[in-house]
Amino acid sequence: MMIRFIALLSIAAVLPAHDMWIEPTAFRPAVGQIVGARLRVGQNLLGDPLPRDPALIREFVFDDGSGRRALVGRDGSDPAGYLRMAGAGMSIVGYFSNPSRVELTAEKFNQYLQEEGLDAIAAARVARKQTASGAREMFTRCAKSLIVSGAAGDGQADRALGFTLELVAERNPYTLRDGEELPVRLMYEGRPLAGALVVAMNRMNPADRVSVRSGSDGRVRLKLRSTGMWMIKAVHMLAAPAGSNADWQSFWASLTFEKVGNE
Repeated sequence: MMIRFIALLSIAAVLPAHDMWIEPTAFRPAVGQIVGARLRVGQNLLGDPLPRDPALIREFVFDDGSGRRALVGRDGSDPAGYLRMAGAGMSIVGYFSNPSRVELTAEKFNQYLQEEGLDAIAAARVARKQTASGAREMFTRCAKSLIVSGAAGDGQADRALGFTLELVAERNPYTLRDGEELPVRLMYEGRPLAGALVVAMNRMNPADRVSVRSGSDGRVRLKLRSTGMWMIKAVHMLAAPAGSNADWQSFWASLTFEKVGNE
């Protein structure tokens, strides 16, 4: 069992270009229900479990409007944490990791920059004549999930948890009607992040993506056509600090929720 646990952590640690998200056991639980927070690492919303590992966790919390509390869980378990829906309303689950390091070949790193829309980093590598060189990267996960208990209302709102890179829905996605757009803001160190590629994908049809660059105020508007589970994601990369034994550091933000059909 321990060997399998270590192997899963090793796989997660060497796949920085893969998405990481929170997939709760229920997006719309009943009041009083216990919900498991499953961590997933993968692509196209097909993911492998990321078991609970205290060495990776900087924060693993939920905020139901009455304060922030840690998710309980057993080391090595999946789901990685549990929360009880104490009352009606929206709960925000957040996972903020400690940084991990990986070294990628030139081919894999260049492809990763292209796929995640990290054009400024790609241009910097061209200017430095580094496109034929591999890269050492330090990456951090900043994942959130929105869970609603009871009737969904416009008064229920996502809130910033203070993660380094964070996506904040500026409207309750559970109240979206068909054809309406979801306003989302991308924040880096508490300030709007402009020019980042923000991508939304649906569990049932992940290839049909909605991709928008954030404006000067960090905002995007996303028209989410399908019902079901959605993940919104963004990546921000910059030069790694001196002494970090890395060339680049990146932050990966994700936000998951369920869209219900409303006429």
